[in-house]
Amino acid sequence: MEASTTFKQDLLLREYGRNVQDLVNYITSVEDRSERTRLSQLLINLMAKLNPQLRDTQDYQQKLWNHLFVMSGSTLDVDSPYPLSAMEYLNDKPQKIEYPLSTPRYKHYGKNVELLIERATELQDPTERDAAIVSLGKLMKTLYRSYNKDSITDIVILDDIRQLSKGQLDMDLGYIERNNLFESNVKPQQENMQNPRSNQPQNRDRSNDNRNRKNTRPSTNQRNK
Repeated sequence: MEASTTFKQDLLLREYGRNVQDLVNYITSVEDRSERTRLSQLLINLMAKLNPQLRDTQDYQQKLWNHLFVMSGSTLDVDSPYPLSAMEYLNDKPQKIEYPLSTPRYKHYGKNVELLIERATELQDPTERDAAIVSLGKLMKTLYRSYNKDSITDIVILDDIRQLSKGQLDMDLGYIERNNLFESNVKPQQENMQNPRSNQPQNRDRSNDNRNRKNTRPSTNQRNK
């Protein structure tokens, strides 16, 4: 199969498909200007149905005409209701993405945790700083558990906070452990939910009672007396 010369344009405006591109090529080959204009308007109506999301944008009709102009290779000569533009930005190379040059010290925490610790070191109020340490401890403990299923102690989290903050963030370990400050707020389950049968009345074993009742029935000789 012979490749089309407008393959690059099809990639840029692939939402219209090959058939629309062929129609554009036919319109550009028509010699009569008025006929080209009429066919272009019909094709614009078709393109609007094939690309309905453009209707939610501003000046979508003008964008459709610009798309038609692009697919014609910037050669379409018609009486357009809008000034036609080749939209050169479609052919521009994408902007280069700058990748971070530094990697986080602890990958399981990520770079954002280091940024949060850096912001926490700027706090001057001791109460706000302690609250920031508690929030960081909860977050870091959750991230560690998602990265490693092994259990982790509060002292490890607190040591990591000290190292990442270069000793600027610190808190009493005993106070943290006594109040479970680094644990997420999880409502404890009620006792009756853990053992739903604990509050139910126990079923009485009536087998012995039934046997005793059978034994207490009077015998035949007693009835005859």
